[in-house]
Amino acid sequence: MVEDQSAVKFVNDLLARAVMENASDIHIEPQENQVRVRIRVDGMLRDTDRPPTAMGPAITAHLKVLADLDISEKRLAQDGRLDLRVAARTIDVRMSTFPTIYGEAVVLRILDRAQKPLSLTELGMSAGIATEFERQFRQPHGILLVTGPTGSGKTTTLNTVLHEIRCEEKNIVTIEDPVEYRQAGIRQCQVNRKAGITFADGLRSILRQDPDIIMVGEIRDSETAEIAFQAALTGHLVLSTLHTNDAPGALTRLVDMKVEPFLISSSVIGVLAQRLMRRVCKRCAESYEPPEPILRRLGAQPGAKFKRGVGCPECNDLGYRGRVGAFELLMLDSTVRRMVMEGKSADEVRQIAVKLGMVPLREDAAAKARAGLTSAEEVIRVTQDAAV
Repeated sequence: MVEDQSAVKFVNDLLARAVMENASDIHIEPQENQVRVRIRVDGMLRDTDRPPTAMGPAITAHLKVLADLDISEKRLAQDGRLDLRVAARTIDVRMSTFPTIYGEAVVLRILDRAQKPLSLTELGMSAGIATEFERQFRQPHGILLVTGPTGSGKTTTLNTVLHEIRCEEKNIVTIEDPVEYRQAGIRQCQVNRKAGITFADGLRSILRQDPDIIMVGEIRDSETAEIAFQAALTGHLVLSTLHTNDAPGALTRLVDMKVEPFLISSSVIGVLAQRLMRRVCKRCAESYEPPEPILRRLGAQPGAKFKRGVGCPECNDLGYRGRVGAFELLMLDSTVRRMVMEGKSADEVRQIAVKLGMVPLREDAAAKARAGLTSAEEVIRVTQDAAV
């Protein structure tokens, strides 16, 4: 089964195609009468070639051998990794198997080691947000958080920050899960639960390494939060992520993690919330007027024109190619800090922050649609869970 040449060829072709199309994930899903294969490009899953049902077990077995997994174990989920060379590029692939009633489902996460960190403007930040965000991550100590759902580009933003602030005078150490971008001059550690390396344990060890700047891939629990805030209070700059829908929600999320309000008020420098929107394909872009309900939700006047892609070979007839970020930056001034101390809700903090100049996430996204970077429908799709 492992040496089935048709399965080997299918896997090689699938991986090469996914890398060439800049896919982030591959899903191989056995079903009752077929093997469904999908790739995620620009955040959206789409179907690709479907192999014969009988080939499914051979495909999984070949991938498990490549990832050094136990091919005889089909009842338990397994995680592994493999390295690829595609078109002179070194690709790191993380593999996860999951037992289903029709066989083992496989997800492959594709990480391109050669990918360079983008600048703040390349990420899509407006000049105002980029300037203030840079002021925040240039602070000598404190906690700077980036929030958003899975797949919203939080790690990419933090690696851009690390790329901007790395220098000979600074000792920068990270604990990540996994290490997605490898940067010279930065010591990067990866979570390994089998070896007992968690975010909390890794962070404790990092504090004994005389760091100036610490990047924690994610604050997931009270223990990690407690150590991160202790590090910030003792003169370190801590960068991390949280899973919240907007920037003010990060403050209440920290309270839920049993972080004392006075620690949040004194340690958090700022919170950046973000989403990723698909870019309109430049090759096939055209002007159009969205339906009236969408214009109303965007606060646009009737007759307003936006851009959309009609589909062409360059974008695989999708109308989109690449992605651009939408951002919301909460600055913790004296007013917001006082509200945190008083235990105000995220909605109350949001109302005051907007009055003080914070640009809401949807407003920033709508501005990019008006500039022709994305479509009006994409703005609604991506920001539908964001506070307005």
